[in-house]
Amino acid sequence: MPLIKIQPDEEVFEIGRNQTVLQASLDAGIAHTHACGGRARCSTCRILITEGLEYCAPRNPLEETLAQKLGFPQDIRLACQTKVAADIAMRRLVLDIEDEHLASDQVKFGKIGEEKFFAILFSDIRGFTKLSETMLPYDVIYILNRYFQAMGEVVDLHDGMINNFMGDGFMALFGINDPDRAAENSVRAALGMIEALEQLNSRIELLFANPLKVGIGIHYGTVILGAVGTRQQKNITAIGDAVNFASRIESANKEFGTTILVSTDIYQLVRNQVTISSTPKEAKIRGKTGTYCLYEIVDILPDLSVNNHNSNSVNLSDHNYINLNKKPNNQFYKIWQLLQTKIF
Repeated sequence: MPLIKIQPDEEVFEIGRNQTVLQASLDAGIAHTHACGGRARCSTCRILITEGLEYCAPRNPLEETLAQKLGFPQDIRLACQTKVAADIAMRRLVLDIEDEHLASDQVKFGKIGEEKFFAILFSDIRGFTKLSETMLPYDVIYILNRYFQAMGEVVDLHDGMINNFMGDGFMALFGINDPDRAAENSVRAALGMIEALEQLNSRIELLFANPLKVGIGIHYGTVILGAVGTRQQKNITAIGDAVNFASRIESANKEFGTTILVSTDIYQLVRNQVTISSTPKEAKIRGKTGTYCLYEIVDILPDLSVNNHNSNSVNLSDHNYINLNKKPNNQFYKIWQLLQTKIF
């Protein structure tokens, strides 16, 4: 009969022809976690095949469904569903109660640590800390809530998701539902945010005299996306160099006195739709060597996919741009279904 070498237990045991790896492991006295009872519903029996993957039977439909949901590579298998034809070596991946909770959460939330391409937008209110020092605590919270609500509606409208609030700033991701238009949607959202802020300022100035000003930075790149937090509360978040770069671009607005700056990666994807204010700005980015070209976006052509699905040309005489000096014609916005990201 085939032999299985298992780590970290440092045991070797036999496996019968019709046995699963889990059954053989339990028969050998291994404390192999299997919270769902071996029904391919929890993934806590997961194993890493370190030798002999070619001797493992292909995934059955139950295992394949869960593997697709969780983004397992080929060498991560469910012991409760895997049968082998010759000797293999493997490692148990769920070793204690904490590992078991994490594995169960992964089934609940889906892929963890998945790398994807997104347009990342950072926005920050300029000088808000100093402004808040002159205001009552209630007024500070009131303004932030009104601001976040207004900005969030614009982000949602353009197929984005705000996934992190940081004081008076936030990070939004674009490309979850429509990856091909991630860059375009992020730029449309940024310009729409400026319009929404102008409307909000008309109210804020009546109450507090000082209007709000923001800086927005956008970059396109790969991020690691997953549900992070405690067992009681997890949030979808994104980390990686692209996220840090987008944050640095937002900060560069202070140096150049601009409002919306984007990276070369974003600009190359939308260059036929947008107008920039001047030549690219050469910026030194904190944490990186050399200089980087940043582009100040001031307007974008109408979204013809909404206004006229059959038109392949743009009539420039319409002048229905979204820009920082003229309020946009909202008929060119596409109303996307609000992305519901609920953590249970």
